Amino acid sequence: MRVVIIGGTGHIGTFLVPRLVAAGHEVVVVSRSQRQPYVAHGAWDSVTTVTLDRAADGFGAAIADLGADVVIDLICFAVAEATELVESLRGRVEHFLHCGTIWVHGPSASVPTTEAQPRRPINPYGRAKADIEDYLRVQARRHGFPATVVHPGHISGPGWVPINPAGNVNPEVFTRLARGEQVVLPNHGMETVQHVHADDVAQVFVAAMERRAVTIGESFHAVAATATTLRGFAEAVAGWFGRSADLAFLPWEQWRVDADPDDARLTLDHISHSPHCSIEKPVRLLGYRPRYTALEAVRDALDELVATGVVTP
Repeated sequence: MRVVIIGGTGHIGTFLVPRLVAAGHEVVVVSRSQRQPYVAHGAWDSVTTVTLDRAADGFGAAIADLGADVVIDLICFAVAEATELVESLRGRVEHFLHCGTIWVHGPSASVPTTEAQPRRPINPYGRAKADIEDYLRVQARRHGFPATVVHPGHISGPGWVPINPAGNVNPEVFTRLARGEQVVLPNHGMETVQHVHADDVAQVFVAAMERRAVTIGESFHAVAATATTLRGFAEAVAGWFGRSADLAFLPWEQWRVDADPDDARLTLDHISHSPHCSIEKPVRLLGYRPRYTALEAVRDALDELVATGVVTP
């Protein structure tokens, strides 16, 4: 099939494009710049790249004119953006796949959280993604638009800094653990994160596309099989470098005093959610088998951060 990927040079696209090419599909990547994927792969030599700015007038029509059988939208963040594409693609595509987020669930209640649990997002990003999901579900189930939603967790992999054991993206946390230096965690370090390798997210997208009959109108988590506590995460990272984690703990209100404001904002977002999402549905309906555990996904990213000097043991 002819597959158009909007935002295809980012985290997910880096691994999604080679999977689609290997499966024999014709791939068109739409991006507003000529950025290279995070990991080089020969599959990109057979990809058509189209430069389009989503903010420009006529974006939806331009996507429709590409003549795709399947459109995968990895960078939609508002209902208006989704609406423009749906109206432009209605009756012109076999399948439309949208990248959501596990943040649509808000804080974990009963765990593992399933896709069927009511949405109760607590931040603007989660609310916007939940609104998009609601819109696409109605379009699929009432109006026949062939939409599917995939909800990734904390995407990890080579080329960027993953969420660290303090719940933010400051690479210094990894460096301190690698050196055996003390790291202070908020509260008791028992809040959770749920990483997923970008290649496993790509796996869910491809499987959903290949099983169109059972995925239209549905949403699927794309996460590792288990979540990890901040404390357990920190202990694992230190262990990779032959260290024992030297951890201290402070109540959130004290912890945030000495933290960088951006770090504190991200940490609060992650400990407030403490996600632990189920993969039973994608396993059952899509045959999803994560290649990476949550910690393996982080380690793949961390190995490159060490090699490039971002993290310095």
